[in-house]
Amino acid sequence: MVASKYAKRDLMQSEFTERAIGLATHGVGLSVDVYSPDLLHLVHSLRDAGLQPGYLEVFKATTSAMQWVRRHLPDMKLPYHGEGLWVTQPDFPRSSSGTQGVAEACAQILALGSAWLNHECAMKQMVGYSFGTYLPPLYTELSARMTAENLAFLQEQVDEQARRHGTDPALVLLEMPPLTYFGCGSLAIPAFFRAVTDRVACGLVLDIGHLWTVYRYTGAWLRQTLEAFAAEFLDAFPMERVIEIHVAGLAEFTAQGGAQYMVDAEALPYWIDAHGAPIPEVLFDLLAQVLAHPRLTCLKGVALEVDTKPVATIVTEFRRFCDRFESMVTSVVQAGAAQSLTRPAVEQRTGTRQPLTMDEQASLRNQYQGYVRFVTTGQALPPSEHPSLLGGSLDNLDRYRKTYLPHELLHWGGELKDMFPRTCSLLIAAHLPLERFVSFWFSRPRTDEQDYDFFLLKIDRFVEFVAHDCPSAAVTVMEEAEEMRMAYRTANEPTESAEVRA
Repeated sequence: MVASKYAKRDLMQSEFTERAIGLATHGVGLSVDVYSPDLLHLVHSLRDAGLQPGYLEVFKATTSAMQWVRRHLPDMKLPYHGEGLWVTQPDFPRSSSGTQGVAEACAQILALGSAWLNHECAMKQMVGYSFGTYLPPLYTELSARMTAENLAFLQEQVDEQARRHGTDPALVLLEMPPLTYFGCGSLAIPAFFRAVTDRVACGLVLDIGHLWTVYRYTGAWLRQTLEAFAAEFLDAFPMERVIEIHVAGLAEFTAQGGAQYMVDAEALPYWIDAHGAPIPEVLFDLLAQVLAHPRLTCLKGVALEVDTKPVATIVTEFRRFCDRFESMVTSVVQAGAAQSLTRPAVEQRTGTRQPLTMDEQASLRNQYQGYVRFVTTGQALPPSEHPSLLGGSLDNLDRYRKTYLPHELLHWGGELKDMFPRTCSLLIAAHLPLERFVSFWFSRPRTDEQDYDFFLLKIDRFVEFVAHDCPSAAVTVMEEAEEMRMAYRTANEPTESAEVRA
């Protein structure tokens, strides 16, 4: 049994190495959104400042938008940052995420000519419940096995598309997600990713800001310095699988009317992942430590994640980043490439996948149902369904439940009062507070029949809520909803202008 385990691990590493060797060096670049800020305006601003990113990792948009980007940036390396591919979930291959979502991702990879497909090891939908921002997976052995199995399925779909079109297949990368105040599970995060990479030949993305949130919200900051924590974490993490590194902003979240908490003057700030915020200097110091790790042997690129950030700030941060790290990144990439020339030839592969049984999938599904209840309601759960926190404190989880999550549904990704002004006026007249929408949202699971889009999902759920709780406003809310959908569809088609509306 032990010999078989290590044989499979070595086989997965060999297959990964073969794929990684074929990837071009990308260097230093940016991870961008097509819309915010305007992509071509950003590129022109960088060039005017004498800056040329080695690549732009493009976040999911529409396939026509990706075709538009490729036409306007014909010589740029354009890897792909996917969204809506919930590889942590038991039903992924049969869900809309695993069918419609994967097909759309494959089409966008083809349009861009991407060398890799990066996706967070996190989800915004699970067991019929939806969220506006990422939740980390359950960090357990069973969850790691499920994730590896789904990643193998995803890579197969990407490979099949490449065969049909005669192109080089993109390598699937799994990104370590942030902790937004908490994480749950029984495995340390490095052990989880080691369990995944022992079973599948994927690459990894290590996000420096996400690493800081692990330090903050597992309580490690109470026991160790950041440097000592990072050294221990990186030694346990599968650094030899890291293809890309991300660096992005961090910021404290504030919401009017949110719950108030005692502030410990000695505590670290309550930073969470925030791409539009400035990058703290501590993250660049942490990046230097990561780049010096001896097992970082397959690195192909390092990118600042800059979606939603002002262009002037991006230009300033990218210049500072290049001045400090461009030569260092080049040295790390070149050293890894030199090592690859001495690696042994890859052996012939045979089928080694051991899928989860139906009982194991059902058990994991039940665990995710308990996870949803735990993080959204705080209800007492049976011991068998109660997830354990990865360190940290229940106070931090309460920040998520009582402040962050309600704001996400009521304000983030579309202010309900702005989206539905006439309907909200009717709700006020009926003495129906908008806050009831939060409990309605999580009142029952719903089938995920469409590719994930939080804005459209929010429209549909609000229509359902109003029809249920205030039937007299049903006609009004449906009219406003259709106006919003039409405007959204129009905004999501590319235009042949300097400003992208794709």
